[in-house]
Amino acid sequence: MLLHLSTLLRAIHPPAHFTRPMARYIPRATLISIAPIPIRNIPRPNSISPPQPHRFDASKASLFLGRRFHALCGGESRAAPRPSLQICAAQRDYRKVRRRAPKRKDKELELNVSICIEEELPDDPEILGIAELLRVNVPMAMKLAFDGLKDSEYKTRDDGISDVGGFQSVELSVMLCNDEFIRKLNKEWRDEDHATDVLSMSQHVPELRLPILMLGDVVISVETAARQAEERGHTILDEIRILMIHGFLHLLGFDHEISEEAEVEMEKEEELLLKSLGWTGKGLIHSASNAEINAISHEEKQDDRKREGSLRYYKPKFKYIFCDMDGTLLNSKTQISSTTAKALKEVSSRGVKIVIATGKTRSAVINIFKMVDLAGKDSIVSEFSPGVFCQGLLVYGKQGREIFKGNLDPNVCREACLYSWENRIPLIAYSEDRCFTLFDHPLVDSLHTVYHEPKGEIMPSVEHLLAAGDIQKVIFMDTAEGVATTLRPYWSGAIRDRAAVVQAQPDMLEIVPPGTSKGSGVKLLLDHLGITPKEIMAIGDGENDIEMLELASLGVALSNGSEKTKAVANLIGASNDEDGAADAIYRYAF
Repeated sequence: MLLHLSTLLRAIHPPAHFTRPMARYIPRATLISIAPIPIRNIPRPNSISPPQPHRFDASKASLFLGRRFHALCGGESRAAPRPSLQICAAQRDYRKVRRRAPKRKDKELELNVSICIEEELPDDPEILGIAELLRVNVPMAMKLAFDGLKDSEYKTRDDGISDVGGFQSVELSVMLCNDEFIRKLNKEWRDEDHATDVLSMSQHVPELRLPILMLGDVVISVETAARQAEERGHTILDEIRILMIHGFLHLLGFDHEISEEAEVEMEKEEELLLKSLGWTGKGLIHSASNAEINAISHEEKQDDRKREGSLRYYKPKFKYIFCDMDGTLLNSKTQISSTTAKALKEVSSRGVKIVIATGKTRSAVINIFKMVDLAGKDSIVSEFSPGVFCQGLLVYGKQGREIFKGNLDPNVCREACLYSWENRIPLIAYSEDRCFTLFDHPLVDSLHTVYHEPKGEIMPSVEHLLAAGDIQKVIFMDTAEGVATTLRPYWSGAIRDRAAVVQAQPDMLEIVPPGTSKGSGVKLLLDHLGITPKEIMAIGDGENDIEMLELASLGVALSNGSEKTKAVANLIGASNDEDGAADAIYRYAF
């Protein structure tokens, strides 16, 4: 229908003549814009025209001029009001041309089926394979159903389509989409804000005696079909075939919604068709009536958050997601939760690159990701992956090669070490993947045991520490009050323009080289990788994440973050203890 009706839509329904409000999401009369997708051609069976799968852009096109909307999800079905088609009768020129009765011909009925894939549904190999099978499966089911209409007497079926043989050809479209798309259709056309498994939309107008039987459209959510297939113990192809049969029978006039007798009759027809075709299942009505329905999962009002495991049905909005560690990917126990780990794994499997931008060392990050089996050369983090570490002072690019290293002024480092020694305030000096300190202290130990940083090596003197290697930054550790009232005021004045003060955690104060930051490290890495800020999403919580969030096309600050960080973010997500990073990925990345 989508392909063949595009030129008729404007003639039948010019926009100026609409008597009902137009849907905001899907205009009711626009020219279809469809581009072919790469699926190989299948030879045509005798007199059956197998469809070509197409991409359908919902922002540019309209599916639906139908008079009926049917939906069944989880055993509970609904019918929406039938939009008026009186406007068709007002198009005199069209009726004048089409009043002639269709001529009967001896040749076999031509079946024209369009298989469409909604634009936002990714090129998933399984979905493309199903679309290719439907090119043959749908005409087979149609032919069998039409043959059954000849010799059968139905008590409840609408006989608006009574003599299929009186038409030269039959047109039908089947669209595969995701939950978000079908939810919007339900909202706009049926005023029900939830996803269903299938929608049937009739375009047949008995009053118009056309040589073409324009059946309408069957829209199937592959995402819901996949969940139901898992629940019912068969494949997603089996479930989509069941949904297609159900939707097609609605277009033929079967309607299980009007009475128990009608439900029994339609259920029997579903089972007969599936059995005759040799397909799995007894029909959607049978499956839904026997299933234990989870009302929340099917009927609860949905927002933009995708379900776990559903990202394969959506196209990513970004190529890269830059993530902070402490307070972002890590919860208050400094762990990556199982929910966050699953989200990272799933988004990575969809081709989106996770890039870590943190104040931590690379070795610390790798150790943390090892705990959730996400470290390694072919995983999210490894010695071969790009990343921004030590507040942008160590940046690794392609193949994990170092592309930038910034070192702290040795004089500033000496002053900080002397201050630590004299005031007995623990200090840790970072030197690539090593950490140095001047004396043992529980807070120094916690940097290793709690924050997973390399174990602090105690140096016998300040000079020994300075000689051990280039120092990128130093961290003072104290109580949050001590940092806020003593350390930060003192060092902000003492270092002046020789260094900069950074605070990622309330109980830590970092002193880094001037002009360097996590944000500058991210910029440098973007240039190295040849990507633009428009291609990235960033998630963080601390003040050291501000530049990164401002740089990204979409910056998400978690609710546990600093007020300054939340003020510059595009969006504020859930807290790190509520799996805020995972929530942001499922909600905004696709």
